[in-house]
Amino acid sequence: MDENCIEVLKNQLSIARNEIKNLRLQIGNLQHVHQKEIQNINQKLESFQCESCRTNQIDSIASNTIINEPSNSKLEFEPIGVIKTVFPEKKAVPRQANMFSQVVSRIELSSAIFNNPEHSLDGLEKFSHVWIIYHFHRNQAHLKAKVAPPRLGGERVGVFSTRSPHRPCPIGLSLVQLDRIEGSSIYFFGTDMVNDTPVLDIKPYIPQYDVPEKFDEQQFHWSREAPDGEENFENTASVRPVPSNAISSVAVPNWVLNSSTLRVLFNENAENQIKELAIDKKSIADILKADPRSVYLRTKYGSQIFTFQLSNNTVTCKFDDQQSTVTVLQVRKVINLCDLASGSQDEL
Repeated sequence: MDENCIEVLKNQLSIARNEIKNLRLQIGNLQHVHQKEIQNINQKLESFQCESCRTNQIDSIASNTIINEPSNSKLEFEPIGVIKTVFPEKKAVPRQANMFSQVVSRIELSSAIFNNPEHSLDGLEKFSHVWIIYHFHRNQAHLKAKVAPPRLGGERVGVFSTRSPHRPCPIGLSLVQLDRIEGSSIYFFGTDMVNDTPVLDIKPYIPQYDVPEKFDEQQFHWSREAPDGEENFENTASVRPVPSNAISSVAVPNWVLNSSTLRVLFNENAENQIKELAIDKKSIADILKADPRSVYLRTKYGSQIFTFQLSNNTVTCKFDDQQSTVTVLQVRKVINLCDLASGSQDEL
């Protein structure tokens, strides 16, 4: 056997070893995902209730809702409604609302709060954006003072310097774009919540109050002030100057600004499936380009197979961290085991 053949065999052996290493990493990742899914299934089984039991529990909560005195350690609030989104699971839910702004989600107000919940929305249609305050109902209270934001690659900072959903009081705040209001439902663009998230409050976005501004040219901050509920946004005559040193310039740390964006690719198989299922391709790209993986998955397993559910479809993709790309490999309908069982019984 000549030297050229030996070199070829060595190269092939090296490639084979690298492939085996990658397969081992992917198997480890799949085991981790499998364990998480088993935990989720066990939690659902433990908390499962039939429809009548769930209705009785909701009625009981509604009739016994308590807001304790400030001296007590707990405050209990009844949600005013739920948010309906295309994300049935926490996996791959966008970290910020503006990262997923193509698909419409909605808030469904509960009739247990108001006899006519649609009356509470009168006038909201005049605003372009709203704040949604909600409960991270899939997260337990997180009592650690430091967390690891994905952009810091494992480095920990104080929880109150981040927007992590893992907080001592699991409450979320999102700014979304209002699409329309129909009856007691609010339709909006910008989703970073899991399906059936309980809503605690809704407030209109008012740039005069919610956006710090500084006009250096005139050395003044301009503010518009009016009593709550008496704002007149068409009349700007009541503008008064405030000294420029009254409000400091807006600042955020560099790690917030230095966010990386992945290049999203679709193989031929995924392209055909997306067309067949009539899915918005951009909605998948918006989720993946911001890298929805946790710090744990990204640092421990590196390039890997990743799956997530989007509405009734499962998306399978593969990350390439060296090339900063992610390739969508497959998009398929979720198989509902209950439907299959029902169908088999019908056939009998």
